Amino acid sequence: MEQATLVRDAIDWNELADHLNAVTVHIPVGGITSPEEYDRAVDAMNALMDAGAGDEDHSLAGLLHLLGGLIGDYDDAHHQIPKGSPVSVLRFLMEQHGLHQRDLVEIGSQGVVSEVLNGRRQLNVAQIARLSKRFGVGAGVFIEA
Repeated sequence: MEQATLVRDAIDWNELADHLNAVTVHIPVGGITSPEEYDRAVDAMNALMDAGAGDEDHSLAGLLHLLGGLIGDYDDAHHQIPKGSPVSVLRFLMEQHGLHQRDLVEIGSQGVVSEVLNGRRQLNVAQIARLSKRFGVGAGVFIEA
């Protein structure tokens, strides 16, 4: 109990609230409840990717991960997503667009793409965001249910 009291006392809650308010102007961290918020969230995710947050060591990587989850949740609740594994959806999209493994630079090297397509590696948040943008589909199609 003593440690919990020290942590609670060490946090400036007003300052934390100010920072959270600054973030929520751009990112709906409380959840996405409308198509407008969804569009804003996708734009924010793309901006985070452009800022380098796709790198798991980046200071904003956690925010990108949170936002990817919120977008996925909204997609699941509001968009008709074809049933299938992320790999089967990716294979379908590759076929529809006439793409080969070497064409999916959004995922990584041809070796990494091969591992994803063969089920030996899962897509990470950054890869999902880039694929979602490339194919114009919701991030949820690349998230394992």
